[in-house]
Amino acid sequence: MSAQKMAIEQPESFVFNAKFSELAKKRIAMYPEGKQASAVVPLLWFAQKQHDNWIPEAALRHIGDMLDMAYIRVLEVVTFYTMFNLAPVGKHFVQFCGTTPCWLNGADKIKDVCESEIGAQNTISDDGEFSWLEVECLGACVNAPMVQINDDFYEDLDEENFRQLLKDLKSGKPTKIGPQVDRINAAPCGGATTLNDKSLFDGSMLGSYKDVLKQIEQAEAEAAAISAKEAKEAEKPAPKKADEKPEASDKKPTKKATKPAKATNSTNTDAENVSDDLKPAMLSAPKGDADDLKVIKGVGPKLEGVLNGLGIYHYSQISVWNDDNIAWVDSKLQFKGRILRDGWVKQAGELAKQGDK
Repeated sequence: MSAQKMAIEQPESFVFNAKFSELAKKRIAMYPEGKQASAVVPLLWFAQKQHDNWIPEAALRHIGDMLDMAYIRVLEVVTFYTMFNLAPVGKHFVQFCGTTPCWLNGADKIKDVCESEIGAQNTISDDGEFSWLEVECLGACVNAPMVQINDDFYEDLDEENFRQLLKDLKSGKPTKIGPQVDRINAAPCGGATTLNDKSLFDGSMLGSYKDVLKQIEQAEAEAAAISAKEAKEAEKPAPKKADEKPEASDKKPTKKATKPAKATNSTNTDAENVSDDLKPAMLSAPKGDADDLKVIKGVGPKLEGVLNGLGIYHYSQISVWNDDNIAWVDSKLQFKGRILRDGWVKQAGELAKQGDK
C-alpha cells in the first residue's frame, strides 16, 4: 500500500487529450451500465502517462466525473498502489525493490547507490533526471536484486552495473533492459542446463514416438478386452459350495489316479488334468465369521465369491496350501497364476497370525 501524499503545488485543471480521451472511452465501454467505476485503474494510468508520470489532484476529479464516482473513492484507489505517483518525479523514476529476495542478494548496495547518485528518497535530483522510491516485490525474485525505471525492469544488478546504468540513462545512451548478466529472462546463468538435446526438437525421435503410441493403443485394447471378459464372467452365477472335506486324509490315491508333478507355475494348469485328490481342505460353511479374503492382494470381490463357493473362507485355510493345493485351486480360477504371482499363501499366513493375537 502506498503512503504518498499529493503535491502541494497543483495545476488548476486537467482533461484528457485526444489520444487518452479515446482510450478512456474504449475502456469504459468494456463494462456494463452502472459498473463504469471498474475502469478507474486504467484511467488513472492514462492520466499519469499524459502528465509527466504523476497524477495531479485535478485529474482525480476529472476521472471521478467521467466514472460517476465520489472523489474520495478515486483518492482511495490511487493512494493504494505504488504504481501511481501523486507528486512530480524525475525523468527517470527508479522504483527500488527492497523485499526479502532482493535484500538477501545485495539490494542494500543498490539502495546506497540511489542515495549517493540521486539523493534522498522521494526527492528529485538537481538536474531533474532522477528520483527514486523503495517499493514492495516487483516480481523478478529469481533475478534479484532489481529495479523498475519508468516502464522497464533492470535485473541482476550490482553496485557497478547499476551506477553505469544510471550514467547511460542520463546521457541518453541505449540500455539493456532485463537481466544485466549472461542469462535469458529467468533462465540459469550461463545458458540452459536441461532440455538441450537437439534430438528432442528436430523430429528425429518421431518414429520411436509413434511406436510408443502404437504400443499404448495395443495395451489399452488388450486391457479393454480383459475387462469385458471379466464383466461377462461376473454375470454368471457363483458355483455351489463344495461339501466339507476332512482337513487330513490317510486315503491313498488309487492306481488309476495319476498324480501330476508338483506345480511350480500354475499358469498352464487346466481343470481337466488336475486330480481332485490334490484338493485342499474345504468347509461347507465358515467357522464363525468368514475372513475378508479381499484383504489379500490379487483377490477382489469376484474372486472372493469364487473361493467361498469352493469352500474357502479363512486365511488359515489358504496359509497351509502346498504346491498341489495351489495347482488344484488355480485350475478353478478364470485367470491362472494369480496365487503364486501375488503370494496368496504368504499373505494369508501373516493375516492368520494377526488374527491369532
